[in-house]
Amino acid sequence: MRSLASRQYVDMSRIRIEGLLAAFPKLVGTGKQHTYVETENVRYVYQPIEELYLLLITNKQSNILEDLDTLRLLSKIVPEYSPSLDEEGVCKAAFQLIFAFDEAISLGNKENVTVPQIKQYCEMESHEEKLHKLIMQSKINDTNDLMRRKVTEIEKNKIDRGKTGEGFAPTRTPNNFNDMNIRGGPGSEIDRIFTDKTKGRSSAPSPAPSKMPGGMKLSKAHKPNQFLESLKAEGEVILEDTQLSTIKSRSSSSIPPSDPITVTIEEKLNVTVKRDGGVTNFDVQGTLALQILNDTDGYIQLQIENQDAPGLSFRTHPNIDKQLFNGQKIVGARDPTRPFPSGQNETPLVKWRIEGLTESSLPLTVTCWPSTSGNTTVVNIEYEASDMFDLHNVIVSIPLPALRDAPSVKQIDGEWRYDSRDSVLEWSVMLIDQSNRSGSMEFSVPAADPSTFFPISVGFSASNTFSSMKVTAILPLQGGGDTGRLKDRKGTGSGDSYKVLLLDDPRHTEKHVETALPQVVPSVTAEAARQLFHESRQKGAAMVIVAVKEHAEFYAQMMVRHGLRSAIEPESDMAA
Repeated sequence: MRSLASRQYVDMSRIRIEGLLAAFPKLVGTGKQHTYVETENVRYVYQPIEELYLLLITNKQSNILEDLDTLRLLSKIVPEYSPSLDEEGVCKAAFQLIFAFDEAISLGNKENVTVPQIKQYCEMESHEEKLHKLIMQSKINDTNDLMRRKVTEIEKNKIDRGKTGEGFAPTRTPNNFNDMNIRGGPGSEIDRIFTDKTKGRSSAPSPAPSKMPGGMKLSKAHKPNQFLESLKAEGEVILEDTQLSTIKSRSSSSIPPSDPITVTIEEKLNVTVKRDGGVTNFDVQGTLALQILNDTDGYIQLQIENQDAPGLSFRTHPNIDKQLFNGQKIVGARDPTRPFPSGQNETPLVKWRIEGLTESSLPLTVTCWPSTSGNTTVVNIEYEASDMFDLHNVIVSIPLPALRDAPSVKQIDGEWRYDSRDSVLEWSVMLIDQSNRSGSMEFSVPAADPSTFFPISVGFSASNTFSSMKVTAILPLQGGGDTGRLKDRKGTGSGDSYKVLLLDDPRHTEKHVETALPQVVPSVTAEAARQLFHESRQKGAAMVIVAVKEHAEFYAQMMVRHGLRSAIEPESDMAA
């Protein structure tokens, strides 16, 4: 009898181990499946596995019941990793068996784990390996972006050369440019941006290039981009300098406000809900801030209006006239001869807090139902939104156990994304309104403890507030400056109704409209989408839905993203 695979968890010399193993065949009995043998110093706990023995050697002070429990766990591990329960099969899987034993026993003590958990731990990916792959993929993406920009630059210079008739300027390109294949298609950034035939504009011509000796020039035999040429032949105007447009869009978002007076109203909601229901923390805090560009426009007062909600309390800035605010709901300086501060920074003037709200006041509730069957855990999650608010950019983050692959999402109302680094599944819904006050998602993962999927975090934004705070008028003092606009991040909407229109376009097909429109506006069925398509063909435009302005703009933008021409206009204009 010889040892095929062994693992020790206490300090012991090799001679001592070999002596204990050599004594075992002389002590072992026959006719028993689970048994043990004790000597003067040690205890042999063993179990026959076909023609082999699984042996556990412990001291006599150990608990025999725990030793038998450990032996049962190890006996379940061996068939999971050994292709056959003989000498050859155990030798082939020796390292896998030792690794599995290390997960089951730590420092001589049995771990509280199951066989599926041990398999999951042994198959888990290395964090360093995943990080290395992410870094390499990032470098590959950066290289691809650089080559696409070079292709765009070369295509633009070719067009400019055709307009001016001059030579092509020297251009630095990557060393592997000859290996690149220039094509149009969904993955190309060259042909991603199109303009309307009647309102399009072409790229501005570049200045005449200077002649430099030794520069690289394109060969006359190089074929132009056939996809772009076919689009130009159909009358499309192509905006090819995507890098420039990206820079412009980023710079435009950082342009400082040009309005002389800007009022910002914002409320933040922080809620903690128990797993089985009930609210432990419900905190609503709001801020009214003012931004004035010029000192001459700072001689003003703000007339505000809010809903008299239970538990609502206000705190004003020390320089605000509290008596005027409490009596007339006017935000004004305590010293009317001094203007409000001016500059690019907002100045908080009024803060408020709402206390005493209950679970029934929640704008959104999320329920999670994990259930384990065999080696799989199925998780059902549903949300229910109240009629108080229309919610935007809703993101529900569910923590998951460490997974080798992404979870299997079987059904979802919205979109999902798996963050493997943080092991979090994000469920996102862009807009929750009257058409989708409830929704659900179902996914499955390998067997896991139900507590693993908690706590769930939820984030969203809304156009209304609990306090219904709004500024009704800006009152100038001493012939004060020009009044500006009100910027209400989470304030009440204007209330004006706008119609979302589907405009006729030769590129629209009945099948495309039937598929894309219900995805943008859930209340529109496939049959209604077909009718809207034919109506837009006959009349040039068809009304899709009526909504407040901010919702109408959102629907129109989503229609454009799905390849549908769209516009909005006030409902009164249509009636006229």
